[in-house]
Amino acid sequence: MSLNELKKRIESTKKTAQITNAMQMVSAAKYNKMAQDARTYFEYAKKVKRMVSHVAKTQLEMLDDGVPIQDDGIHYIDFHDMLIERPIKRTGYLIISSDKGLAGGYNTSVIKATEAMLQQDHQTKDEAVIFAIGEPIAKYCREEGYEVVYEMHDISDRPTFEEVQAIVKKAVDLFKQQVFDALYVCYNHHISAISSQFRADQVLPVTDLEWEEADEEMAVSDYLVEPSQTELLDVLLPQYAESQIFGAIIDAKTAEHASRMNAMRAATDNAKELIEQMKQKYNQQRQLKVTNEILEIINGANALN
Repeated sequence: MSLNELKKRIESTKKTAQITNAMQMVSAAKYNKMAQDARTYFEYAKKVKRMVSHVAKTQLEMLDDGVPIQDDGIHYIDFHDMLIERPIKRTGYLIISSDKGLAGGYNTSVIKATEAMLQQDHQTKDEAVIFAIGEPIAKYCREEGYEVVYEMHDISDRPTFEEVQAIVKKAVDLFKQQVFDALYVCYNHHISAISSQFRADQVLPVTDLEWEEADEEMAVSDYLVEPSQTELLDVLLPQYAESQIFGAIIDAKTAEHASRMNAMRAATDNAKELIEQMKQKYNQQRQLKVTNEILEIINGANALN
């Protein structure tokens, strides 16, 4: 490679390093905002979970005692369908990937973990129902022959509940219609700025309520509910399930920004290392060229003498 070509490659790589460094800074800013959003949201979700546990426990005790729970004295309400486990014939999976690239192995890890989970847990593909967030996971599931009942693309870098409400509502509605008997939300869980872990959390039926904490809380306090606990749960339980899904989306977005930040940092470091290598090669070739020119001058002078 000539000196001019090396010089052009050095300049080109410098520009690439500037771009990746800028992208790293943008991703770092987005990551910090999402990490703060996640901390705030999870604190809110923890308090809601405690309240739901308190109210739901009294209603389940009534069911265990054989007391019918009714809404208006005529029709049985269906909120308890979200609490009581039924035989699982089909399982729903809401899987979160990213439509945007340059995030390292983020999407690859989601797809590989999803593939291993589905193959391990199901004998046939019609036992799974897929809700896909992001084109990569939707494309994978369609190509593999899984039923994708709903998909959503291009979620913003800082999603709001209104933005994802459609897919969340669809998942809860299909569960209540018994299209599937359990729903898991699958995503890369954010652990720290440099690590994440694939998780598959059961959202429906609601099985992770804090019954022990509810017992302790009921011993010292009680909620005043208007118009009634049953009517409250009929509204609150679907909203609680929706909040669990939205929390997973926030968590996944935080992990995505962290992955992209790390990928851009690695790209910048690699570009700088490549620049140093090319500079060294450029200086060696230039020195060799100068040395050859000096030798030619000396040889020419000797020939004249």
